[in-house]
Amino acid sequence: MAEASRWHLGGTPKHKLRYREDVEIRTTLQELLLYSIFLINLCILTFGMVNPHMYYLNKVMSSLFLDTSVAGEERTNFKSIRSITDFWKFMEGPFLDGLYWDSWYNNEKLYDLKNSSRIYYENILLGLPRVRQLKVRNGTCKVYSFFRSLMDECYDKYTSKNEDMADFGLKQDTEWKYSSPDMNSPWHWGFVGVYQNGGYIFTLSKSKSETLNKFINLRMNSWITRGTRVIFIDFSVYNANVNLFCIIRLVAEFPATGGILTSWQFYSVKLLRYVSFYDYFIASCEIIFCIFIIVFTIQEIKKLKEFKFAYFKSIWNWLELLLLVLCFSTVFFSSYSNMQIYRMLGQLLRDTEKYSDFYFLAYWHIYYNNIIAITIFFAWIKIFKFISFNKTMSQLSSTLSRCIKDIIGFAIMFFIIFFAYAQLGFLVFGSQVDDFSTFQNAIFTQFRIVLGDFNFAGIQHANRILGPIYFITFIFFVFFVLLNMFLAIINDTYSEVKADYSIGRRPDFQLGKMIKKSYNNALEKLKLKKPETDEDKERTENKDLAEKARREGFDEKEIQSAEQMKKWKERLEKKYYSTEIQDDYQTVTQQEFRDLFLYAVELEKELHYVSLKLNRVMRKVSALQY
Repeated sequence: MAEASRWHLGGTPKHKLRYREDVEIRTTLQELLLYSIFLINLCILTFGMVNPHMYYLNKVMSSLFLDTSVAGEERTNFKSIRSITDFWKFMEGPFLDGLYWDSWYNNEKLYDLKNSSRIYYENILLGLPRVRQLKVRNGTCKVYSFFRSLMDECYDKYTSKNEDMADFGLKQDTEWKYSSPDMNSPWHWGFVGVYQNGGYIFTLSKSKSETLNKFINLRMNSWITRGTRVIFIDFSVYNANVNLFCIIRLVAEFPATGGILTSWQFYSVKLLRYVSFYDYFIASCEIIFCIFIIVFTIQEIKKLKEFKFAYFKSIWNWLELLLLVLCFSTVFFSSYSNMQIYRMLGQLLRDTEKYSDFYFLAYWHIYYNNIIAITIFFAWIKIFKFISFNKTMSQLSSTLSRCIKDIIGFAIMFFIIFFAYAQLGFLVFGSQVDDFSTFQNAIFTQFRIVLGDFNFAGIQHANRILGPIYFITFIFFVFFVLLNMFLAIINDTYSEVKADYSIGRRPDFQLGKMIKKSYNNALEKLKLKKPETDEDKERTENKDLAEKARREGFDEKEIQSAEQMKKWKERLEKKYYSTEIQDDYQTVTQQEFRDLFLYAVELEKELHYVSLKLNRVMRKVSALQY
């Protein structure tokens, strides 16, 4: 007994260990509180940038320019354009009608703002719309020798090397002369190519009749040629009612195979960011966001200096670094976007007789929205760092951390089979089924098949033999075998974690206890709850433990034995781990010796019981193996 006493006094006293735990828990709680304020501020900042009117403005504009049909041809609109003839019908019909709103519905002229059009009577057309095309040169590809007698011209797909820069046609106005691209303007990623700025450009007039004559003149003089690969239609509108700019781009691609592929972009953005009092409140949230970034950066630098290379062993530290990088990227994109807006917006609004290139501003604003969306995603993921106060969430994190190696091994096997089927589908069905037209499309199509979204009729029509074989084997191996293996890995690991938690091998949820304790103390100080005595706390704790044991299948005898052992343990700890002990030797009374003996007997029974259980499990495992 003296040896035990000397060992205890030579180590760290228990009250100091508890003090350290309390300090650590309080620090974690303060960190959680600080991070919660940061997350709330970030949510206010991000949701303050999004306006529900953005969707409705995009919807009305897309309905006007995409769904409006040519007069007398209900099936011909911008989405259904397939030939050059359809393209000119759209330009001379629905496009002009949607772009020029000169009078009210009863032909009464209401507006006289420098002859500007007001689309839907609410959206002011900014500057002049612009149309431009990019072409490729003749001879950019080779005609096979057997066919040279039939065809001596060859126009390849669009690349910057194949681009035609020579004047053509009438060679008079800008639409017939090549304009060099602006280096600051972003490239456009289309269906069959990536296109740079510049090309053969012309702006429309503010007069509808003049614009119509312009289109007729271009059509009659063959402005669109065999070398044409893409035509862009760009214009912007502003709605003062909701303080939103809508930047619109209609794209018609002319692939080397013939025909036309249409696409479009509608960006509703808030370029004038600080107008109302709510906008200035959002600006204050941005300042608070920057302050939080500085505080978090200082904290991570201190951690890095303290732990050095051991700092990078924790996945949460990597998440902290990623979050800081995203936050700094957000500040950079926001600053750059605002600088460009203030630098260019006034000039664009003053030049009403020219094309106002708001697409460049919208491009950077969309990038800013994307980066802050990714930032808030990882900001929410970081909440899992503080999940120790919740048992269910702790079980989830423990399950994922335990089975990560098995999941990685399974993922390798899964993607080998998955990519093999993707390549098979691309090679067999790629020329006939749109979902398999590219290898990337084939990959995403297979994910959709796993989720139940598939076009079996198209696969079967493309190949009556390999189509059904591909579909049935893919469903069997990927859906019925591999996915069930994945679920089995998760389920088995979760069962192990739950079993460990049931026998007490689980983390002590001290943070949750601290939150609950702080909450009860606050209620007691506000006199909304009577203070609990130590006996009440002990009685409540014992009652909760007993109720939990009954739910997990223990009988009353086992529960009573466990309660008795707990009392013995607490009495012994109070006696021999007390901070008042100063001597190396202390006598043991007869009653204390009896308690120690009974405690040892009960421990021996428990160990014997566990040994029997293990023997039964081993016998069952051996029987299963043979």
